[in-house]
Amino acid sequence: MADVTETENKGVAERLDAVMLNVARARIAVGVAAFAAPRLTVKAMGLGGHADAGRDYVTRMFAARELALGAGYLLSRGPARKTWARLGLVVDGLDTVNGLRSRPGLPLWVAAGATGIAAGATALGAAKVTRDLLP
Repeated sequence: MADVTETENKGVAERLDAVMLNVARARIAVGVAAFAAPRLTVKAMGLGGHADAGRDYVTRMFAARELALGAGYLLSRGPARKTWARLGLVVDGLDTVNGLRSRPGLPLWVAAGATGIAAGATALGAAKVTRDLLP
């Protein structure tokens, strides 16, 4: 019985690790897109497509953060990867709170989409961090 549970736990951990690797890859893809084409990225998010140098600057800051979190996770191993998972959890949790707080000033579909993505990443990060803390 113990062997079955241990095997099931290992399978869950491996699937969770695979999902987290995909989250890191997605962070890099979003980061590259946002850095290369901030106006198009913001327009795709439903936040306007007109020229705005300040918005483009902040979008590129977001891009740099996503690139760092994605690359940090992919390039690390062992305890360092656990640290990157925790950092991602904090960032995604704060993004979720920010999405909820920003709702009154955004169209519903924009707020729901952004908050939903952030909340999903937060849930995955919480599962990964929790799994890493279990014996």
